[in-house]
Amino acid sequence: MAGHNCAFLGLGVMGGPMARHLGAAGHEVRVWNRSPARAEAWAAAGGLGRVVSLSEAVRGAEFVFLCLGDDPDVEEVFARIEADLSEGAVVVDHTTGSAGLARRLEARCAERGAGFIDAPVSGGQAGAEAGRLTVMCGGEESVFLRVEPVMSAYARSITRIGEAGAGQLAKSVNQICIAGVVQGLAEGLHFARRAGLDEARVIEAISKGAAQSWQMENRWKTMVAGEFEFGFAVDWMRKDLRIALEAARATGASAPLTALIDQFYADVQAQGGGRWDTSSLISRLNRGD
Repeated sequence: MAGHNCAFLGLGVMGGPMARHLGAAGHEVRVWNRSPARAEAWAAAGGLGRVVSLSEAVRGAEFVFLCLGDDPDVEEVFARIEADLSEGAVVVDHTTGSAGLARRLEARCAERGAGFIDAPVSGGQAGAEAGRLTVMCGGEESVFLRVEPVMSAYARSITRIGEAGAGQLAKSVNQICIAGVVQGLAEGLHFARRAGLDEARVIEAISKGAAQSWQMENRWKTMVAGEFEFGFAVDWMRKDLRIALEAARATGASAPLTALIDQFYADVQAQGGGRWDTSSLISRLNRGD
C-alpha cells in the first residue's frame, strides 16, 4: 500500500503510539498536540513525522486523525481545522465521545466535501503501543473502506458498525461490559481473600471455565497486589461511563449496574485513585485489609 498524507492531532498515551505506527507503516505524518512539549517529546522518542502547527498539519492531508479527550476538546479543535480541510479528505475521530457530536461533525465535513468516521478504540495503552487496537467505526461505507487500510497500521480489528455515531455507541457497549466484568472480578477476589483461599489457586481453577475473561487473565495478579499505576485511568473510565449513561437515557435503555459501578469509581476517585487503572475497583472492597 502506497503511503498517504496524514495529519494526527493529539499525542497522548493512545495517540502518540498510533501516530508512530502510521509513520512506521510508510505514511507521511504531520503531528500536532495542544501541549507543544509533548509533541517535541514524541519526535525525540523516534516518531516518524513532522511536528507542525495545527493548520500546517491539516492543509493538504488526505486523512486527519483526532485522538483527544472529550466532546468539548473535539469541538474546539475541529472548529479550528474546519476551514483547512481539503475536499475529499477524511476526518477520523478516535476520541471516545458522543454519537450526537459524531453526527454533527459528519454533516459539517460533508459541507466541505470531506468524509467523516467516528472510530473510538479499545485496547488501552498496551494495545496502542503494540499496534493491536480494536476500532469501532461509524460512517458511510465508502468512506470507511478508504481509511480502513490506513488504520490497520495500529489496529488488529476494525469494524464498521453502521452510520455516523454507531462507533461511539458501540464503544459505550464495550465500556458497559468492561465495568461489569471488573466489578465481578473484584468481588470474587475480595471474597477469596476473606474466605482465606489462595487466590492464585482459585484463579488457576476458575480461569479454565466460564469465569475466564481478559480482565482475569491480565489483571488478577496486580489486583491482589494492590498495584494500579498503569493502564486505563479511572478518570477516563468515568468520562466514558458518563457518555454511556447519557446515551442509555436518550435511548430508553436500562443500565442500573453501570450506574452503580460508575459510583463505585467515584469512590475510587475520592480515595485519590483518579489516575489508577480501572481494576482499582477492588481497592474499595479491600480497604482495611
